[in-house]
Amino acid sequence: MLRPTFSALVAAEEELGPLFALVERAASGGLKLGEMVALFWHCRFEWPEEVTREVLGEAVAGQGLAAVTPALKAVLGQILSGEA
Repeated sequence: MLRPTFSALVAAEEELGPLFALVERAASGGLKLGEMVALFWHCRFEWPEEVTREVLGEAVAGQGLAAVTPALKAVLGQILSGEA
């Protein structure tokens, strides 16, 4: 499950830079795969310990961008609406 809590978003922003700029990059198609994985990583909630960041990256790449886009849209929407 992905849940962008305040602390998760602070950690993501520390790594990725301003979240609004991240949303703008995503909207323009300029979001990098590594940025997407980092955002998902910081917003993870109740994941099994064996799911490392590397495993997450491989899963995102393996499923393809079309498969993970709904989750990305949900997280970005929550960031924009202040639901974190």
